[in-house]
Amino acid sequence: MQQVLWIGIGCKRGTSWQLIDWAIGQVFRENQLFTGAIAGIATIDTKASEVGLVELCHLRNLPLKTFSAEILRSVCVPNPATITDYKVGTPSVAEAAAILAASQLTSLTIFTFTSMEELRVRFLVPKQIFQQQGQPGAVTLAVAQALNTTSITEIN
Repeated sequence: MQQVLWIGIGCKRGTSWQLIDWAIGQVFRENQLFTGAIAGIATIDTKASEVGLVELCHLRNLPLKTFSAEILRSVCVPNPATITDYKVGTPSVAEAAAILAASQLTSLTIFTFTSMEELRVRFLVPKQIFQQQGQPGAVTLAVAQALNTTSITEIN
C-alpha cells in the first residue's frame, strides 16, 4: 500500500491523542479511506511540540511535518477562517498543511498557485471539527492525497 494521504491537523492546546485518533478514524470511515495509506500528519510549526500530536505520531509511527503561518497563508484553501487567521496568523491550518505536505515540495518558499494540479495534490476531505465529551480539546482535520508523479511524461 502506497502511503500518499496527508492529514492536516489544527488543534486546541491540550487536545488528547485519543481525540485526534478518534477523529481520524471517523473521517477515514466516512470517506472510505484506508488508514494504511496515511503518509503523515501536518500542522503549523507552533504545534510541533503539542503533546497529543507528538504522542499520536509516535504511537502510529508517522512523521509530523510543520509549516510556518507565513507559508500556510500562501495556500489557497476552500474553507479559510477569519478566527484562525486572527489567532495564529493564517486563515487555514488543517487544509493548508494537508495540501502542502501532500505536495511533497522539497523547497518551501512563499508561493501562490492557481490549482491543485500545479502542486500534484488531490484535496480529498475539507476541514472538519471534532470534539468528544470526556476528551480535552478540539481537533480540526483535512486530508489531501499526493498524486503519483512517476506517471508524468514530458512531451517534446
